[in-house]
Amino acid sequence: MKSLTEKEAAGYSPNVLAFYGDSIYEVLVRNRVVALHNTNAGKLHDMAVERVRATYQSEAVSVIEPMLTEKEADILRRGRNAGGISVPKSAKPSEYRRATALETLFGYLSLTGQDERIETLFDAICEALPVSSDAVL
Repeated sequence: MKSLTEKEAAGYSPNVLAFYGDSIYEVLVRNRVVALHNTNAGKLHDMAVERVRATYQSEAVSVIEPMLTEKEADILRRGRNAGGISVPKSAKPSEYRRATALETLFGYLSLTGQDERIETLFDAICEALPVSSDAVL
């Protein structure tokens, strides 16, 4: 896919950016889990789920917020304040909004071709928030 300009990407609704960013984040998580653990698909799935939960993603926002540019912080805010979000019963509304904000940011960065920035932010998240399954195997 051809990269969009920042203006073009900013023209997308936060919900569209989050929809796309969710898939970007999921692939990053799956890549990381597979790179760290050579085990069966069920265990890999459990390890991935731990990292894509709203609680984990909400904590991830706290990790990267100090690293964000003004533009990135604005995109994050737009995602957090987006309307039309249905919060699942398994998540607190505040955590789910912050998780949506993270996905919005990752969607925006991907659409604008900022893959190195995505890797930098994702690496910071993984370093700051190891999960219990990282010690397994």
